Amino acid sequence: MSEGSHAAVLLEEAVDGLNVRADGIYVDCTFGRGGHSRLILARLGRRGRLIALDRDPQAVAAAGEIADARFRMLHGRFSRLAELAAGAGVAQADGILLDLGVSSPQLDDAGRGFSFRVDAPLDMRMDPGTGPTAADWLATAPEREIREVIRNYGEERFAKQIAAAVVAARARRPVGTTRELAALVAKAVPTREPRQDPATRTFQAVRIHINQELEELSLVLPQCLELLRPAGRLVVVSFHSLEDRIVKRFLRSHAVADRLPPRLPVRARELPRPRLRLIGRAVKPSAAEIAANPRARSAVMRVAEKLEAAS
Repeated sequence: MSEGSHAAVLLEEAVDGLNVRADGIYVDCTFGRGGHSRLILARLGRRGRLIALDRDPQAVAAAGEIADARFRMLHGRFSRLAELAAGAGVAQADGILLDLGVSSPQLDDAGRGFSFRVDAPLDMRMDPGTGPTAADWLATAPEREIREVIRNYGEERFAKQIAAAVVAARARRPVGTTRELAALVAKAVPTREPRQDPATRTFQAVRIHINQELEELSLVLPQCLELLRPAGRLVVVSFHSLEDRIVKRFLRSHAVADRLPPRLPVRARELPRPRLRLIGRAVKPSAAEIAANPRARSAVMRVAEKLEAAS
C-alpha cells in the first residue's frame, strides 16, 4: 500500500452489511479516502443518495474527486450526525456506516504527528483547525490525568512511569515532537511485547484522548438509531477493544426488550419491544486481508438492523 493511500478494511463485508437498496439513502460517517463510499455508489441506482461526513479537511478535499450528483460531502464530527443530516435534507436513512480509528493517510503524513516512526510536530488532531494539539495537552495536563489517559485508552501497564517521565521532561523543555515523546516512552518502559514499539500504546492513547474518539462514538450511536428507518442497517468497524466494547454494549442493549419487574401484570402485546436485531456474528478480516494490510489485524465489524416500532 503506497504512502497516502488508504485500503478500506472489510470493504466488501461492510457494504454487504448495509444491504444497499438501489433507491436508498445512505450515510458514510467516516469518508476517509472514500473506499466505502465509492462501493456504495456503485451499488446505488439513479435515485439513490449518499451523504458522507469527515472531520479531516484533507478527507473532505479528497472527496472532490467524486463527481456524482447522488453524492454529497460534509465537513464535521460524526457526533453532529443528526444536525448535519438534517441540514442535508436527510430525515431517515436506509443505512449508516462507521469505520472508526485513524486512516492510513493520517498515519503516513509526517506533518500530522500521528506516528512515532518519523519525527514531526506532536499534533495528532484529526481536524488540525480545532482544539489543542497533543503537545499542548502534554505541556499542561496534570501528571495524574496523563497517567489515566495512557492507562485507560492505551491499556498501558507502565502508564505511571511514562506520565512521570513526561512531567519531568517538560520541566526542562516542552515535549514538542513525535520523536521526543517516543524516546521518553522507550526509556520509561522496561519491557515490551515482541515486534511492538514501546511507544505504540502511548501514541494510541494520546490520539484517542485528543480527538475524543470514545466520546464521539458514544454520542453518535443513539443518533444513528434515531436516523435509521425501519429495516435500515447500522454497520460499525472498530479497531480498538474499547471502541468495540461501546458498540457491542449499545447494540445488545437495544436488541433486547426493556426488562420489567417480575410478575408485573402486563399483556404480551404491551411488552416493550427491542429496537434492533443483530445481524450475524462479529466479523474479522481474513488472513489474506491481514497479510495484504497489516493495519486490518485488529478490526471487528458488527451489524444491526432497525426493527419496526410497535403499532
